[in-house]
Amino acid sequence: MPLELFEDEFGDARNARFLAHASDLVYYGIDEAKPKFETDLGLDVEYVQADSTQAYVCTKDSHIVVAFRGTESPTSIEGLKDWLLTNAANLLIIPEGRLGTDFVAAGVGARFHQGFVNAIGGVWDPLFPLVESAMKASPRPLWLTGHSLGGALALLAGWRFLRRTVSVHQIYTFGAPMVGNDKAIAAINHKFEGKVFRYVHRPDPIPHLPTMSLLANDFCHCDSEKELAPIESAETPTTTSFSWASALGQALPGAMTVSMADDAWSAIKNRIAAHSMTAYLAAMQQSEPK
Repeated sequence: MPLELFEDEFGDARNARFLAHASDLVYYGIDEAKPKFETDLGLDVEYVQADSTQAYVCTKDSHIVVAFRGTESPTSIEGLKDWLLTNAANLLIIPEGRLGTDFVAAGVGARFHQGFVNAIGGVWDPLFPLVESAMKASPRPLWLTGHSLGGALALLAGWRFLRRTVSVHQIYTFGAPMVGNDKAIAAINHKFEGKVFRYVHRPDPIPHLPTMSLLANDFCHCDSEKELAPIESAETPTTTSFSWASALGQALPGAMTVSMADDAWSAIKNRIAAHSMTAYLAAMQQSEPK
């Protein structure tokens, strides 16, 4: 089945397949990814990077796609622990400075993940002019996508584009962690109602992160979740859900300590195959009608 985007369809599996493929290609590196974007998806590509955050601005006559890679590849996952577990209680912030101008519009009490906000802030200056220029040259739907941390960045980029009067058509994320507290997510849900589609492979632990405690979590997800059943693979666990109690063997109140984060991470790493884009693509293919 050819990969295409359907502008008038929202949450469509065909759009998800197209954008999942784009989210996978960003891990190839620009030299290898560029010809694949052209041949597989019919997209011309421009590449931007700031520190370890990368984005691919992809264009064709009918669409603009921005695909985020984030900071860690699925084959080098260890760095996620520092982003998503260690000192998680200190990660929810009210952005300041130039970033704050955009994010303060989410309302009183809205707080966002510090690392994700800093990452989108770092890549914004080279990214925004490319997208703005493409939209002015030929107005067309803007799609945002990404896997893992790239999915978190796609969501925050959507908010910043909106604040800069650039319309976002739809956002598709795959295995993305949570980006903010309930008030921040309520603002995102309101502004992007019916336009955000979060794909979650059921055994994947990353969408359950970050956490601020084992019993209470101030982070939450935006709408709308699309759950993918576990793929039938010896390498991917098939348990139906992830819980901190099972990861640590006990449920303790209070903020997570570094030692507790290490224990949890040991359990999480046993399930990390379910987080890869390979697993997501396989699960999506498995869920297609026969």
